[in-house]
Amino acid sequence: MSFIVINRVFVNSGYEAEFERRFQQRASEVDKQPGFKAMRVLRPQGNQAPYLVETEWEDQDAFRAWVGSDDFKQAHANPMPAEAFSEGGGLEQFEIVEGTQA
Repeated sequence: MSFIVINRVFVNSGYEAEFERRFQQRASEVDKQPGFKAMRVLRPQGNQAPYLVETEWEDQDAFRAWVGSDDFKQAHANPMPAEAFSEGGGLEQFEIVEGTQA
């Protein structure tokens, strides 16, 4: 089964387009990582809801290897300003117990 990591990111008003653009134009370093399966960036549809950045990995070790890699450091080398984000959110990690796909 897969390992899922969800990063809840509260983006302040006015910074949404830049946040999304950075993912659309990213260097795709994560795509090359051993054990990487998929990534989805989900736009919130309600007030005060966070963006969800969801990545899927073969296992937790693959995710940990990505976080410890030089590619990870490069992908996060030019962060958005602190005022772009609200408090809250953070990483959540899950192991899939059961799932279906069409």
